[in-house]
Amino acid sequence: MEKKNIDWGNIGFGYRQTDYRYVSMYRNGAWDEGGLTTDDTVTLSECACVLQYAQTCFEGLKAYTTEDGHIVTFRPDLNAERMENSAKGLEMPPFPRDRFVDAVCEVVAANAAYVPPYGSGASLYIRPYMFGFDAVIGVKPASEYQFRIFTTPVGPYFKGGAKPITIRVSDFDRAAPHGTGCIKAGLNYAMSLHPIMEAHRQGFDENVYLDPATRTKIEETGGANMIFITKDNKLVTPKSDSILPSITRRSILQVARDYLGMETEEREVYLEEVPEFVECGLCGTAAVISPVGKIVDHGREICFASGMNEMGKVTKKLYDTLTGIQMGHIKAPEGWIKVIK
Repeated sequence: MEKKNIDWGNIGFGYRQTDYRYVSMYRNGAWDEGGLTTDDTVTLSECACVLQYAQTCFEGLKAYTTEDGHIVTFRPDLNAERMENSAKGLEMPPFPRDRFVDAVCEVVAANAAYVPPYGSGASLYIRPYMFGFDAVIGVKPASEYQFRIFTTPVGPYFKGGAKPITIRVSDFDRAAPHGTGCIKAGLNYAMSLHPIMEAHRQGFDENVYLDPATRTKIEETGGANMIFITKDNKLVTPKSDSILPSITRRSILQVARDYLGMETEEREVYLEEVPEFVECGLCGTAAVISPVGKIVDHGREICFASGMNEMGKVTKKLYDTLTGIQMGHIKAPEGWIKVIK
């Protein structure tokens, strides 16, 4: 399929409508067979559950063109698993995992002309989401749901390279103890909008949230898990029931162990020990790894030895190895790469 006439190197990270999206409805206790549509609009009752009580969850993953010309996506089975868990946590009927992966492949294949060419630095972002569809005025789950997937080509998250960012320790809590922190629910991101705008207004790139119970332990940022590198090259990631289970973080841990021979540790990370680490990063689908140069805790600056000029050496190895796997330069572990066409 001939690619669309798009300036792939300058498309930025934003929404651009593509030709097809996938839609399936849940009614009378079952999902219909679903399928592709060219209609990008959603018509809802003014009393739809999603509008009244925010009953919605979503996922995010990407499709790439590899060096040998294949279109692939990265570990979609884990996105299917996570969305199933999110749905259960919000009393929504899970969309079957095998159908989730098939739907991702179908909608990407239909929009193959929008998958950026190899070497452009761009990718096709894939957004599966589900929401309470029917009218609900009492506080209860919906009885009808819609599952959809749209795609949009996006440029590299960091144009011109990933420069270390400065983040602040937030006075806000990201999630309640035993709440929805481990669920990829729209409501979690809604509550992060005011804190992130406050951070931007104060000159910071992002917030880091502490555990809501004791406010002594690092959890994650508004949209990404965190990784730390010790002086002896050990990879440490915070562990908490309130942290979203990042697929990128899980992949980085395995890359560190199996490809770089690093020791890894998932444990509680206390704010007071953060100055002992030499590198820090945020990890997620959009940027893979965003290097952090400085954390500011109410005026106290915690500066990492890797500095503010470039990604730390160990973090760079992790980034290069994982992106090399995604792009086909490096042999992937079994099941990590799903070839679409």
